[in-house]
Amino acid sequence: MIRVPAALAGVLCTLTALAQEPAPRLSIPYEMFTLPNGLQVILHQDRRLPVIGVNTWYHVGSSREEPGRTGFAHLFEHLMFEGSKNVPEGMFDRWLEAAGGSNNASTSEDRTNYYEDAPSNALDLALFLEADRMATLLEVAGPDVVDKQRDVVKNELRQGILNEPYGLLELELPKLLYPPGHPYSWPVIGSMKDLSAASQTDVQGFFRRYYVPNNATLVVAGDFELPAARAAVTRWFGDIPAGQPVPPLQVPPVKLAAEKRAIFEDEVQLPKLVLAWPTVQAYHPADAALTVLGDLLASGKASRFYRSLIYEKRIAQSVRAFQDSRAYGGQFQIEVLARPGHDLREILSAVDAELARVRESDPAATEMERVLNRRETGFLDGLQQVGGFGGKADLLNEYWFHTADPDYVAEDLARFRALDASDLRMAARRWLTPERVVVSIVPKGGQALAVPVPEGGAR
Repeated sequence: MIRVPAALAGVLCTLTALAQEPAPRLSIPYEMFTLPNGLQVILHQDRRLPVIGVNTWYHVGSSREEPGRTGFAHLFEHLMFEGSKNVPEGMFDRWLEAAGGSNNASTSEDRTNYYEDAPSNALDLALFLEADRMATLLEVAGPDVVDKQRDVVKNELRQGILNEPYGLLELELPKLLYPPGHPYSWPVIGSMKDLSAASQTDVQGFFRRYYVPNNATLVVAGDFELPAARAAVTRWFGDIPAGQPVPPLQVPPVKLAAEKRAIFEDEVQLPKLVLAWPTVQAYHPADAALTVLGDLLASGKASRFYRSLIYEKRIAQSVRAFQDSRAYGGQFQIEVLARPGHDLREILSAVDAELARVRESDPAATEMERVLNRRETGFLDGLQQVGGFGGKADLLNEYWFHTADPDYVAEDLARFRALDASDLRMAARRWLTPERVVVSIVPKGGQALAVPVPEGGAR
């Protein structure tokens, strides 16, 4: 008989007891209040490091624009850094950087996000900067400032999309996937024509309608005292007048009647295949399964598309598959860049063969474990960050926007942990149907490399 020393036996008993205890519930504790002007404020205290993150979501993105007047939300992402009544042009960045901070912004279909990350002793500065542009931007954003930033956005459109290899996909795919007039049927960046046509009155009206306290949520996360942070937010934002209420959009679900095909010639070296399906909105019951299905197909070198298309058949250079979930719907997208000497008909045949396997049989247990572990690890890593894109301040804003529960983190993780292999098979069957968009982007004069478009089909 092997005798275990008493001390070691005690350690083993303790470890066994700990292993049997349920893990503590994942949570991002918060305090929430609403100012009289309608600004919703979420405070999350994290005293681990002397830093703070201020994260503002304006509940306006490109979906709030109108046909013929697109690109406004993205234009304001630029205008908001051009100074305000008490912050001269160029000083927003300079003052924040002098305090050891940084900032950035982004625009999506559904929201515009501005954040400041700084040492905790710069909380008042970050709040002042954000409040001043909410309250007084139009006092300094005259026609010359708007025209200057309009030209900056046009140049971004030229460099980042029109002159970027395969960049025209961002302009063309929304028109193919969504019906005319749908709020996702135009690109976030807008169009040259619309940006040129926008008058000063148009621009000012858009700001007054959407960049108001009652259409925004402010999150402060990090190292601060709750009463002091609450008082600071009230001091800087409390006197800003409310705007008119912004009604919710009424957006019907999108359903394609048949497959759509399109071919675009571009200044590229290799052909690229893009498949897209309309799917579900963020946090829909099928959203997690579609997200993990994208991981199974194309996340990492052990994924199915990597193994099949890149390593075994050697017909592709790169591949992506992902679920893009938004407030009023979503899309599942597959992108495959061909290797030299291979055309997109061959690529499509190989992709469809892999999709057929996913629809017909459940993934193996080892596959499920790999993709779920990888996703959970990334999820938990993100919770270590207070500010920035994807940090806890941003996540609190996202959860509130989509679920009306800022501390939705445990439920968010649980929906992935609850998945089994059959959920992915059923999601593929339900959503990755023959009714889809098939886009071929080929080199100039290379239409023979494309997936053919039927007579009278989209081009």
